[in-house]
Amino acid sequence: MAQIGVGYWGPNLLRNLMANGACQVKKVVEPSPERREFVGRLYPSVELCADTDAVLDDGAIDAVIISTPISTHFDIAMRVLESGKHILVEKPMGRSLREVEAIAKLAGEKNLVAMAGYTFLYNSAVRYIKELIANGDLGTVRYIYSQRVNLGRVRDDVDALWNLAPHDVSIIQNWLNNPEPVDVQRNGMAWVQDGIDDVVFLNIRYPAGMIANVHVSWLDPHKVRTMTVVGSEKMVVYDDIAEHKVAIYDKGIDRMAVLGQDMDFDEPLALPPISYRSGDVVLPKIGWREPLMVEIEHFFDCILNGTECISGPRTAAQVVGILEQASVARDS
Repeated sequence: MAQIGVGYWGPNLLRNLMANGACQVKKVVEPSPERREFVGRLYPSVELCADTDAVLDDGAIDAVIISTPISTHFDIAMRVLESGKHILVEKPMGRSLREVEAIAKLAGEKNLVAMAGYTFLYNSAVRYIKELIANGDLGTVRYIYSQRVNLGRVRDDVDALWNLAPHDVSIIQNWLNNPEPVDVQRNGMAWVQDGIDDVVFLNIRYPAGMIANVHVSWLDPHKVRTMTVVGSEKMVVYDDIAEHKVAIYDKGIDRMAVLGQDMDFDEPLALPPISYRSGDVVLPKIGWREPLMVEIEHFFDCILNGTECISGPRTAAQVVGILEQASVARDS
């Protein structure tokens, strides 16, 4: 293994790589001397490099994790694939659908794994809710809304949508089995830096009337990481920073049967008779493993056993496609 980039998120990836007995981390590429020194103190056995070519030219390296700024993902991913190595690219895989499709095409031609680092798809709570939806426990999903907000960290290379929304969009797509949206709209505003939205409300409309709203911001007084799924039978809240990450609510509004409904002599009613249902709140016990550890294990499983990748190019393309549609909507 090799890793390119050990900036903000890179140390977490590297820590999990070093702890995984299925691989040997041979090289780490990082242009910053200070970051190389940081890695050297923690992992003296790893060879430190300043240039990506040191990894591309090493035939002993089978796979590479790319954890660099988003603007560099495409070029580095293509070069690594050309050198015959599998890749795990931090989210998003590219800045456009065109870039992701090019990565997918090259990986397919060379029979290599190309995986995007949508870590929340390997989160136990997220997987638990996916099972609830798949088993029909919530009934028909009517709408989903999420909030991923806090004060900072402000970026100057991407806006709040591209920085934060990939997490929630990837989760929503995964829960719904990756449908193609009917419509994508955004409403955002830039106050701190011209042209870089600090807050965005993203609206996604799916077939059969299902809708989703994603609220992201790095300009908010609260740190919130919640997602709510409203079904026809039950509702569920996923709170990533709460002790009990999943709460299932037996709540809803039901239409009541009416004696003689649809008969000629029935008087038309202004409103359909309804009943409000408010049952138990269940806090299920969910086993926990660090999602990054699960993600890396899945990466190796895809390489060694040909397992279909949960966050492969198809997932990456759908998420980037939605973000790209939203960006076009902003600029038009």
